[in-house]
Amino acid sequence: MTEAAKNSLLASLAGTLPSSDKNNPWEAVAASQGQDASADSPIDERLNIILDRIKQVTSSLPDDSSQPRNAAPSPGGPVHVEETFIPREPESFADAGLSESEVEALILKFLLARGDVNGRDIAEQVKLPFIAVDSLLRDMKNQQLVCHRGAAMMNDFQYQLTDLGRERARRLAQHASYFGSAPVSLKDYIHSVEAQSLVKLRPTAEDLRRAFQDLLLNKNMLNHLGPAINSGRGLFLFGPPGNGKTCIAERITASFGQEIWIPRAIGIDGEIIRLYDPVNHEEMPLPASGGLIDQRKIDRRWIRIRRPTIVTGGELTMSQLEVSLNHATGICEAPLQLKSNCGTLVIDDFGRQHMRIDELLNRWIVPLEKRYDFLNLPNGKKIRVPFDQLIIFSTNLEPRALVDEAFLRRIPYKIEVVDPTEEEFHALFAIMSTKLGIPYRKEPINYLIEAYYKKQGRPFRFCHPRDLLLQIRNYCLYYNRPLEITNEYIDKAVDNYFSVM
Repeated sequence: MTEAAKNSLLASLAGTLPSSDKNNPWEAVAASQGQDASADSPIDERLNIILDRIKQVTSSLPDDSSQPRNAAPSPGGPVHVEETFIPREPESFADAGLSESEVEALILKFLLARGDVNGRDIAEQVKLPFIAVDSLLRDMKNQQLVCHRGAAMMNDFQYQLTDLGRERARRLAQHASYFGSAPVSLKDYIHSVEAQSLVKLRPTAEDLRRAFQDLLLNKNMLNHLGPAINSGRGLFLFGPPGNGKTCIAERITASFGQEIWIPRAIGIDGEIIRLYDPVNHEEMPLPASGGLIDQRKIDRRWIRIRRPTIVTGGELTMSQLEVSLNHATGICEAPLQLKSNCGTLVIDDFGRQHMRIDELLNRWIVPLEKRYDFLNLPNGKKIRVPFDQLIIFSTNLEPRALVDEAFLRRIPYKIEVVDPTEEEFHALFAIMSTKLGIPYRKEPINYLIEAYYKKQGRPFRFCHPRDLLLQIRNYCLYYNRPLEITNEYIDKAVDNYFSVM
């Protein structure tokens, strides 16, 4: 490296570069590397390595001025092309749609529960930038709500409540004990649903084949499912039990793509609705950034999840379709249809719910057509929210016997899941045998079909091969015998399985 380049490096560190280079002195220094490649000493070689690294970092920095609030930033690693919405980190509380009082309340309740915590852990708890949280903590210290218990690393402090802060935290906790992630505004949530809506997606035949690759479905069934899924509206799956209606419904979501972003909680006029539910949502974190500093600037109040598939059956009640308030904690829980937005909501065993069918239909007859719903909050406020999911009614009963024509008209697709053919029945045994580690033999299956299906007039079901092979496998394991399919084992499995069927 030349003497001029070394002087340029020192000048950049001192902030004395010419005005044309002050916007990015590191880039100017790195550019000077190519002016003279005559590096002789080991020190020069190390400087060249450092400059190469500086050049890589400066070339990957995102240009924030050219990106909208919730556009995809320039991450350290590739982002899935299906992600049309990526929440950007807010620069201030106002940018996040929050007031200082709202954040202050969360911090006070968190300190009341945890005792003493350093500032960066507080920022991690409320999922907001440390710079903004640190400034608020200084103001809270001036108001004598918190005090310094000691110093922490990286220009931080250990905070704890004063007597005044503890008293205020107790009053706040009486209203609602929530002190998790700072909520996202309803406006931002509605925007996210619009950006990730199923209506904007058009799954192709290849998407369906990929989603159902682990299921044996004939081409005719896929041809019926394709247009129904593409509509993004709703459909009936009906037919005899045991033919995989629930399995089909659960895999439909995969044809729309894998990941979406949802807020952990939504804030509306002082009420906090918890949306992220670990029981129904599966988190899918972004891959780790390759650099020392994560340049993605993701808003941590949002969480990246697998596109949801929520299944509810006979246990469904009307209360699960409304905002529910836990009176002990003061925390509101989002209803099922809100948790399933941008995904699939499966009403399994439709017609066997504790609630009357007409109650459920009257509750959803307008949302199914208008694609929005109205919810009542505990404070009396009524809000309009998106109703953007594929609703699947799965039933063993005839749809016409359950609902009237007005409702059937709003569910444009009714698809019957029929029994498998004999050829498909053999194929199912072959597939399941491989999965269970049992050598497949066609002769015992022919014996099963002739003796226990054709002679007795018993219909084939898609679930029978799996269930009968499990019976055989368990019998062999119990008696320490080799895993195989024989006529004897078929007889024993049928005797157990069909004893009351």
